[in-house]
Amino acid sequence: MASIIEAKGIEKSFGNLKVLKGIDFSAEKAEVVAIMGASGAGKSTLLQILGTLSMPDTGMLTIDGIDVLRLNQKLLSSFRNRKIGFVFQFHHLLPEFTALENVMIPALIAGRPEKEAKAEAIELLTELGIVGRTGHKPSELSGGEQQRVAIARALINRPAVLFADEPSGNLDSATKADLHNLFFSLREKYEQTIVIVTHDPDLADMCDRSCFMKDGLFE
Repeated sequence: MASIIEAKGIEKSFGNLKVLKGIDFSAEKAEVVAIMGASGAGKSTLLQILGTLSMPDTGMLTIDGIDVLRLNQKLLSSFRNRKIGFVFQFHHLLPEFTALENVMIPALIAGRPEKEAKAEAIELLTELGIVGRTGHKPSELSGGEQQRVAIARALINRPAVLFADEPSGNLDSATKADLHNLFFSLREKYEQTIVIVTHDPDLADMCDRSCFMKDGLFE
């Protein structure tokens, strides 16, 4: 099976500090992969590069068959909006917008009609069990509800890959377990490739495989 993500020789330095030292990584369609390792191992830096939020100093990266490092900034932004979804530990929801509006934003940026974006957002929020909270702003939602809104926002353009950085790091154990199960139900329904940076061994054990980073390399 062809890989959805294929990265080779990824290196990244910040000043004199070499954070990534030649990483190779791949993930197949509908695969759920955990990236683990101690703080400072380079996990989040790698995730940002895989998600095209940051550029490597050297290396190769293709996502869904596209050599993303060769795209100019405009094409890369468009590719990211259509093909990549992000879920972070801190939800990054826009506080002045409702849950529904937050979910709709990536679809509107992609140029989809407002009526279509709204219908899709409501469908996702229904599926994620929070359709009753569509009119609430982030400050009126619990941590678990905010994270579900963030997941719906990440999914609205049906991306090829969903990247999650410590997605359950701020949640209580019951909410955390619900969220972990949710990722796998999404994989079953949408055949999404999901790459998760986590310190949580329970979540890592649920994944198809785990990759362990140490000092900028996989062990």
